[in-house]
Amino acid sequence: MGKIVADAAAALEGVVFDGMTVMSGGFGLCGIPENLIAGLKASGVKGLTVISNNAGVDGFGLGQLLETRQIAKMISSYVGENKEFERQYLAGELELEFNPQGTLAERIRAGGAGIPAFFTATGVGTLVADGKEVREFDGRKYVMETGLVADLAIVKAWKADERGNLVFRKTARNFNPMMATAGKVTLVEVEEIVPTGSLDPDHIHTPGVYVDRLFIGQFEKRIEQRTIRQREAV
Repeated sequence: MGKIVADAAAALEGVVFDGMTVMSGGFGLCGIPENLIAGLKASGVKGLTVISNNAGVDGFGLGQLLETRQIAKMISSYVGENKEFERQYLAGELELEFNPQGTLAERIRAGGAGIPAFFTATGVGTLVADGKEVREFDGRKYVMETGLVADLAIVKAWKADERGNLVFRKTARNFNPMMATAGKVTLVEVEEIVPTGSLDPDHIHTPGVYVDRLFIGQFEKRIEQRTIRQREAV
């Protein structure tokens, strides 16, 4: 009870510290916690390990934290839209742990479910498996991957009730529900908060038991890439 706070600054108060691990929801720029990322930037926290599918773009999303050099390490599956990420990584200024996208998703889900490790065939015989345990099951080799748990999970949902039960909208659902379960502290920004009991229980994606603080955010919802073509003459 009493999970609703005024804004990102209030949500982050007392839960950020240098060197912490942060899970940040979203896919590309879809469903990213815009307000909480900006709040982390304003807090000045540094030495972050960030677990996210991607690193945003230059100047927006997690790209803002790269520009201010607040991120020390990324655990990701795709980082191709960010030139500053590329520069820092190639210059040896940023540590990177690459994961196949499905493996990253399962590592987060496993962490939230209390599963410390699991075996997957993805990556066997590649650089992904270097330094990891490989076992054979039913004649096929599998590599062991560990579950991921973060000090802080920052999540964007569409709608919540006053108890923190969450509903995600369409593709903005992506990594957000898994990350909500895998943070020691989970902060959520939403577009709307409704009274308890207003949400159909069958439509709730994440139970409020996982949510610690909740607020209504303001969202730009920037489009990652605009591709246009000339209108054909009639």
